[in-house]
Amino acid sequence: MSNNSKNDMFKSQVMGHPAGLMVLFFTEMWERFSYYGMRAILVLFLISSIGIGGWDWTTSEALSLYGTYTALVYLTPILGGWIADKKIGYKKAVVIGAIIMTLGHVFMALEFAKIFLFLGIGCLVIGNGFFKPNITSIISEMYKDTPEKKDGAYTIFYMGVNAGAFLGIMLCGYIGEKVSWSYGFGLAGIFMLLGMLQFLFTSKIFGEIGDKPKIVAAIDGVKSEGKLEFEGDRYNPFTSLDKIMVAIAAFIGVTWVINDPISKIGGSNLLEISGTDISGYYILAGFLIFLALLILRIARYPIQTRDRMIAIIIFAIMTVVFWMCFEQAGGSMTIFAKQFTGRVMSGNWSTIFVVVNIIITVVPIAIITYVLFKLFQQTFDKYPLGNIFLGSSFVIVWAIVGWMINRDLNSNALVLDVPQISQASPDGGDPEMINVTEAMTIGSVAITNKSTTIIEPINLNVGDKVDVVEVRGKYIYLNAEKAIKARELTAREGKRSPVIQATVKRIKKNEVEIPATWFGILNSLFIIMFAPLFSKWWESKYNPSAASKYGLGLILLGIGFGALAFGAMTIPSGAEVATVSIMWLVIAYLFHTLGELCLSPVALSYISKLVPGRMIALMFGVWYIAIACGNKLAGILGGSIEEITAQYSMTTFFLIFTLVPIGLGILGILFNPVIKKLMHGVK
Repeated sequence: MSNNSKNDMFKSQVMGHPAGLMVLFFTEMWERFSYYGMRAILVLFLISSIGIGGWDWTTSEALSLYGTYTALVYLTPILGGWIADKKIGYKKAVVIGAIIMTLGHVFMALEFAKIFLFLGIGCLVIGNGFFKPNITSIISEMYKDTPEKKDGAYTIFYMGVNAGAFLGIMLCGYIGEKVSWSYGFGLAGIFMLLGMLQFLFTSKIFGEIGDKPKIVAAIDGVKSEGKLEFEGDRYNPFTSLDKIMVAIAAFIGVTWVINDPISKIGGSNLLEISGTDISGYYILAGFLIFLALLILRIARYPIQTRDRMIAIIIFAIMTVVFWMCFEQAGGSMTIFAKQFTGRVMSGNWSTIFVVVNIIITVVPIAIITYVLFKLFQQTFDKYPLGNIFLGSSFVIVWAIVGWMINRDLNSNALVLDVPQISQASPDGGDPEMINVTEAMTIGSVAITNKSTTIIEPINLNVGDKVDVVEVRGKYIYLNAEKAIKARELTAREGKRSPVIQATVKRIKKNEVEIPATWFGILNSLFIIMFAPLFSKWWESKYNPSAASKYGLGLILLGIGFGALAFGAMTIPSGAEVATVSIMWLVIAYLFHTLGELCLSPVALSYISKLVPGRMIALMFGVWYIAIACGNKLAGILGGSIEEITAQYSMTTFFLIFTLVPIGLGILGILFNPVIKKLMHGVK
């Protein structure tokens, strides 16, 4: 793009930056909305009862799929970034990725067959590979000639990331839990589509930035397209053995990640030989091959470069452990919030929560709407269609938020009598109480009523009958439409109707139930609150070393899980439900966010400082692999929550995620002098 064109682009400004940055801000915001909105309800949907549209999977099965999905979304950007750099350009890659992800969300919203969910996840993984690396590349290219503005641009851009995560978790989570899983998945798709359309019809604002790469250089007489960094390392070229090891390690890693859910869910283990599961040996072999590749390549570099790459590998190990623990947020921590946290607020606490929730919902959206208005002032005349799509998305957001607030303000707490009967225990122990469903014939057996509370926007009288269904110890209200659907869904699976007819015993006022997914918004909220403070800290004379930041991040993360371990001490071993105070989750998310601010934002910055420019692409790839490994391990370990809780306790489960990161964090700080020496002056 010519300098004149860039200067023209900088003349049209919003918040001191080109209007094009705000286009990217909103595009990324809606993509993150769709990603985190879908992620917020995925595990809850999978483990929920068939009677309310779930799949009734075990926690291990659900988190196996969750871990594979979140791992793959960090692997495909390596390929997507290469394709954009070499073949199609950033803008086209962003549009292609957004279209594929929109299709994925559409598939996930369909209920005709289970295959649609797997197709949807596949589309989301592939689309993310095109989208994720290339929208940030457009920003980098925009500010190539004004590097002094780049940090501010990325700060604004990542506010869009957190705004999208905040809104996605809040809206998709609320609708998924309160209305329908399909509607929650579908809402994520709607905003992905609107984000893509506003980018597509406003993309000319970027001029030639992000267009298909041209032939730009000739090295050793051979023409090459795209960035020179992707041409390979001329000082340490990949040998044939290196390439073979890369291919083998990549194949082993990807097949193992995909086989894990296939073996647990479908019962078809691709890594089973003569009845013996070799998956452990298989992934160990892949890891050793990858480790050998790193050692062979690092050994061929000059001493300074070699030492710095060793430092990166140490940071990568810390990164794996960090994300292994941090990503419990979408898995075991969501399950903990759903089943073991007292989410019903009464009396003054109910009023306080409703007021606070309205404030933290309305104020951020109002601020973003103001930014939207400023963008309209600069771009509406030139790009009316793109702005109309963007404006439409905010009309939908405000409508949903208004509906949510009205629904909560008009909900009633109904105390129900749920009929139960005593039944002999299968293991010969004490008799157990089971619900009396409409499909049961009980004869003259004595019925005992169990008291439970549901909170819904319905007006009933004492003595009225209410249809409910039990899901993992919790009772969920079914309106007439949902009750019919529950009967149909269970009949389709060859099961008896799970519908229970309860009786309204008492009506209470001034109570509200917090959705389990609501706690996920705390991470984005705390980032927005504390990121400016951490930024000032890093710029001050008290700025810690890289190893200290990583160590501190891991320690803070572990403290967050320590709060959960302490709060869970009252939960009996093997319990299905409990009512632990929500404050332990709030404290956990606070410390997890503080840990993330120490580690996550500075990670890629240190890579760019520690390795030569010609190797950045390779090391970014290694970094994404480390994050992918952490996400997959998060799914595997999180899936053991029921097994560990049944055998030991919930506290034991959370102590694993307390002691491991704290221990590694302390080691990182203790070895700070050694790591600083390996970094050879890089700060």
